[in-house]
Amino acid sequence: MDGRVETERGWATWPNAVTAVRLALLPVYVYLVLATDHWAMAAWLLATLGATDWIDGFLARRWQQVSSVGKILDPVADRLLVMTGVLTIAIVGAVPWWFAGLTLAREIVVSLVTLLLASLGATRIDVLWWGKVSTFALMMAYPLFLLTTNPHDVARTTWQLVIRDLTWVIGGFGLALAWVVLAGYVRPALEALRSGRAARRVN
Repeated sequence: MDGRVETERGWATWPNAVTAVRLALLPVYVYLVLATDHWAMAAWLLATLGATDWIDGFLARRWQQVSSVGKILDPVADRLLVMTGVLTIAIVGAVPWWFAGLTLAREIVVSLVTLLLASLGATRIDVLWWGKVSTFALMMAYPLFLLTTNPHDVARTTWQLVIRDLTWVIGGFGLALAWVVLAGYVRPALEALRSGRAARRVN
């Protein structure tokens, strides 16, 4: 904690605008990857949408534009982006289903635990630094999986083969780290639950 007090800024903030654009462009990505052969364009769009998650967080901290709407909208947009990206890339065969399944399973566990803690009155848990690293690695890997896969089983070029090998290293690291970091949230989750219950008893 840096000692700053968060001030409610309402819904009309730049971070919320960035998040709204991310949600609005998600159907465009789905159309490109499932209904067209423009997979390279879809890959770059997905990578850009993933980067906006870091942008809206930076803007919220930089300009202190924290809002209740943003606290709800941002994680919802994150989950939608990750799950949509993983599912569509697996559907077109750019990544094996076992890899996509492990990624989705981790996201589902995080979502369910988050909802459970919120229902029990736990305070907010700060994202671990290694958690951000794992997310960044996965959000880099999935667009690259798509970029290095050609529609209609066209043979990959040399540069695609090289980048795909590198992508497996990045993606494997990100996925393994994501599951390891998940165990690291046990202690913060218990502390958040105790803090939330203590605050309710005081009130």
